Amino acid sequence: MTNISVRTARWSALHPWRAITGWLVFVVLCLGAGITAGTHQATTRDYWVGEAGRAEQLATEAGLQRRPVEHVTIRGDDGAEAAARDVAARMAKLPEVASVADPVRSRDGDTLRVSVTLEGPELEGKKNVVPLLAETAKVAKAHPGLRIEETGSPAISKGVNDQRDEDLALSERISLPVTLVTLLVVFGSAVMAGVPLLLALTSIAAAMGLNMLASHLIPDAGVGTNLILLIGLAVGVDYTLFYLKREREERARAGGRLTSQALVELAAATAGRSIVISGLAVIASTATLYLATDVIFSSLATGTVLVVAVAVASSLTVLPALLVKLGRRAERRSARRARKGKAPRAEQAETGRFFAALLRPARRYPAATLVVSVLALLTLATPVLQMKLIDPGRDTFSRDIPAMQAYDRLTADFPELLVKHEVVVRNAPGQEGAARRALTELDERTRADTLFTQHAAPSLHTSADGRTSVLELSVPHPAQADEAVRSLERLRDVHIPATVGELRGAETAVSGDVARGQDYVHHERGKLPLMLGALLLVTFLMTVWAFRSVVIGLLGVVLNLLSAAAALGLMVAVFQGTWAETLLDFDSTGAIASRVPLFLFVILFGLSMDYQVFVVSRIQEARERGLSSREAVLDGIGKSAKVVTSAAIVMVTVFGGFVALHLAEMKQMGFCLAVAVLLDAVVIRMMVLPAALLLLGDRAWGPSRRATARVVRTEPTVPVG
Repeated sequence: MTNISVRTARWSALHPWRAITGWLVFVVLCLGAGITAGTHQATTRDYWVGEAGRAEQLATEAGLQRRPVEHVTIRGDDGAEAAARDVAARMAKLPEVASVADPVRSRDGDTLRVSVTLEGPELEGKKNVVPLLAETAKVAKAHPGLRIEETGSPAISKGVNDQRDEDLALSERISLPVTLVTLLVVFGSAVMAGVPLLLALTSIAAAMGLNMLASHLIPDAGVGTNLILLIGLAVGVDYTLFYLKREREERARAGGRLTSQALVELAAATAGRSIVISGLAVIASTATLYLATDVIFSSLATGTVLVVAVAVASSLTVLPALLVKLGRRAERRSARRARKGKAPRAEQAETGRFFAALLRPARRYPAATLVVSVLALLTLATPVLQMKLIDPGRDTFSRDIPAMQAYDRLTADFPELLVKHEVVVRNAPGQEGAARRALTELDERTRADTLFTQHAAPSLHTSADGRTSVLELSVPHPAQADEAVRSLERLRDVHIPATVGELRGAETAVSGDVARGQDYVHHERGKLPLMLGALLLVTFLMTVWAFRSVVIGLLGVVLNLLSAAAALGLMVAVFQGTWAETLLDFDSTGAIASRVPLFLFVILFGLSMDYQVFVVSRIQEARERGLSSREAVLDGIGKSAKVVTSAAIVMVTVFGGFVALHLAEMKQMGFCLAVAVLLDAVVIRMMVLPAALLLLGDRAWGPSRRATARVVRTEPTVPVG
């Protein structure tokens, strides 16, 4: 691994302009190819999971699949009927509209509703709804005395997407300046501070293009771009930061005796190797998400793998070239200072008072520090035991979205629209009459059940061949409510077995918003043991491979578990309760979005490997220089403390910016990632890790008492000055 990083850096250092030009060409080609190919978006069938997915497959094969529907509501006395006719006439003329239903009045008589079914599959509704919203706005302008508004799944999806785009733009406006300021503090130079940002942004651009190409193999669920921005800025800056700091350290140690090319080679032999190992660890950890066989997790994994791989490539290729160009500039500046009789600028010490104070407890009282730190982290992790998962839906979206405000008013007037269970039955040939009678009986049974809507009009659709039928049953409760979940359980376990379940040879399945959510959560839980087992094994093997120590491998897994569990526990304590709603500007649902914990667990393991690799590598280098185990631990952690903390500040800034977003999932992810990085950099790497290594001594580097030496300082192949 060292030879690869050194050879790559050596070529880039000897041919800097070729390396820089080649990188820019690579970025442009990736982005251009991606834009040319376009993004292949996931379709509805890509989301099919469990019984709900089977029901939707049966309905789709019979041409009875769910269609995107919009609802236009009209409130007011004078002219409501005329406005409803105006809405219907306008909508019927649009090519995006499949049908317009007759107006329906609410039970209190105050609201008229016109339902409009769109052409195309369900997921394309958010694109096709724009002309409908425009026509609704024109009707509202033509009838100023009435309150006319539109909502529905397409309008809500469009509103969520628009809000997400605005949130991401806000996050970038926050994170980029703070990241730049942090880098300015670390390097004291605007040019040096700009290098990590430049490489991170170009890596993000290249990864976005590659992600578009990859979507033709693994459909994009619409979350890959968000994650590329989030992870790309964090790891891109981090990898460059580690490399830059190591080059400056080598420059200070050389005292002007080595050229820039030689210094870059030395940095590549140490930091470059660590970047490769760290990047491979993040990629391997993230790849376990593919085991979920879920389009969203696969999309997240693809985005993360691509941006990390590109960030590693940029650190090993174009970064050495940039450092050589900047190094020659620094050499000329130093020469001018020497001619003027000025002393060269001194490099700042790596370990200041703050870091020495953090390390002092582990150095003096390792056993007590280890026990107290672990107990504190376990205490923070305890809320995980009370974690409740839900599949996020309309109930979790921000009410700042106009379509969500209209949706709340719509369901208040028409509660039968809150939730619909869709019972799909495909009967055997010749059983059409028996199937219809069984479905009618099912409808009557649910009307007598208090968990279902008592006054909803019957809704039964049958395919042209009479083989497949879809019965819609309304529930007057939000999809996340316990009553809605119980209604699904009663439908599946009681009502269906007593009616359509008696039909011999018939296939029956239930879908709908509640069924989709419950089946998705159940699917994730079923995959959890496999994914966690694979994650722990991959992390262990990568660490053992990197450091040739089983003990270090086991220690790495345990420390990653501690930091991830503590961060998840804090997330549950904050977002599952209500005490922090005002502080963080969110409305608690009493639960955590089902995709968040598993995704975060995987990503946190990968990011924790960053610090694990960089810190332990410095300790290992110290041992190979002949220091004792105790001296090596204190030397390695002391030298890496400032750069690791600086990298953590960058990550916390990037991730913390997502707490300001509206979408509950992104808030939870940003909070958890920021907390985890902070705990990992400060508590784990400055307290728990040194305390454990000091107590273990040479035993940490088993099976032998002294690690096998490897070349960590390569003789430069360019002339020395």
